[in-house]
Amino acid sequence: MNRTPLETRIIPATRKDIPLIRQFILELAEYERALPGEAPVTEQDLAETLFGTRPAAEVLLAYLGQEPVGFALFFHNYSTWLGKRGLYLEDLFVRPAARKHGVGFALLRALTRIAVDRDCGRVDWSVLKWNELAINFYRQIGAKELDDWTTFRLSGESLAKVAGVRTAHLSDAQ
Repeated sequence: MNRTPLETRIIPATRKDIPLIRQFILELAEYERALPGEAPVTEQDLAETLFGTRPAAEVLLAYLGQEPVGFALFFHNYSTWLGKRGLYLEDLFVRPAARKHGVGFALLRALTRIAVDRDCGRVDWSVLKWNELAINFYRQIGAKELDDWTTFRLSGESLAKVAGVRTAHLSDAQ
């Protein structure tokens, strides 16, 4: 039997997609072996930060046929060396059943087209060291590893301490 491949569509997320975005974030957290409660994001958080008066990030949704199968969340950063904005890919996730169908590449292609259209100098992202499947994929498309860089993070109590404030609303989650 000859099967027609399903069409991959990449579309910008809208406010109505907030529940789906949250579900993808929770699935990503599970895939990345997060402990329960390490991704406390709420739909209200997403509404305010993605679709409020000053959106902090943008989201692309991937569909295989009519089924939502993945997302990419990104925001602008800035390169002092290039003197240009860039894009930082915070999250890229494709549901396991949809992998090996070109969905991840379609999301990256859409993201890189946005970067080119906005005259960005580069696209950056991080990947967990144990995620060999993703690392191999990124190498195949020509992405370069930045071995000389180490990622650091301040969050929760450490963030509050350095800021010189006392606050109960900060957590040590990602």
